[in-house]
Amino acid sequence: MKHTLSGRLLAVVAVAALAFTACSSSGSTPSPSTSAAPPSTAASAPASAPASAPASAAAGAIKVGYLPKDIVNQYFAAAKTGIDKAAGELGGTVTQVGPNEAKADLQIPFITDLTTSGVNAIIISADDKDAVAPALKQAMQQGIKVVGFDSSPAVGAYNVFVNQADFSGVGDSLVDWTCQIVPNCTGDFAILSAAATATNQNTWIDGMKKTLASNPKYAKLKLVDTVYGDDDATKSTQQAQGLLTKYPNLKVIVAPTTVGILAAAQVVKQAGKSDSIKVTGLGFPHESNGIMKTGHWNGTDIGSIPIGRGKPSSGMTRSIS
Repeated sequence: MKHTLSGRLLAVVAVAALAFTACSSSGSTPSPSTSAAPPSTAASAPASAPASAPASAAAGAIKVGYLPKDIVNQYFAAAKTGIDKAAGELGGTVTQVGPNEAKADLQIPFITDLTTSGVNAIIISADDKDAVAPALKQAMQQGIKVVGFDSSPAVGAYNVFVNQADFSGVGDSLVDWTCQIVPNCTGDFAILSAAATATNQNTWIDGMKKTLASNPKYAKLKLVDTVYGDDDATKSTQQAQGLLTKYPNLKVIVAPTTVGILAAAQVVKQAGKSDSIKVTGLGFPHESNGIMKTGHWNGTDIGSIPIGRGKPSSGMTRSIS
């Protein structure tokens, strides 16, 4: 089953607006959080530009570099839609750069190129918060504003971070969905994540572990393994196949990533185990043509993989079957 976070587009519009505003405002740039983890409150802002935006536009065309984890994942293509909208409203321009694979060492040269090209702001989803930090700090020393979204850079390597969801809420929901789709909320489950260095994925997984440990409702759920597919379709498929082989009593695969959840669903379906193994997580419904069926929640058209179901929670759109 796939779930999309509602308001993502709105949040990314806010990211772009914050970047533009920061470029023209002195002394008002939000400071990085003192915590290693990004703020847990999801960003929200009107789709229209904030009151300070006209000043940004009046100061001249703002040049923004957009650097996603990779340029293949459709999640980041959707995010760019919001960034482009904000740029159009504020009189700025956006240049997207990025690797074909979600690897931090491949992101670093793009940060360097954006810095030397003279952009005013860099919007980034970090593949590895620590690996990209030195290059981002160098950009900041050149007066470039750095805005993190989705997966935060390290503290001190950004001016502001805009969260797409309540991280603690995501962890709670993923466990709750797992509980719902196994009989009597009992059995083994595994997590198929993206990169082992992804800030957001790791925070969600930590939230799941805390929920499992603290809530007696989930006492009979057992997390047997966490594996990483690096948001690569081939590797994610191999990891999902490995889970089925290694854990014959597996009941659920949780994949909080678009690439991972599609790979897991395909593996389970091809293995003929759709009746015994369920899949849940976060991702784009339209990425799973041929596996998904159409559903709805509160009038919102969504999709669902027929081997899982989920429960609504604050700030999310989710699929049900």
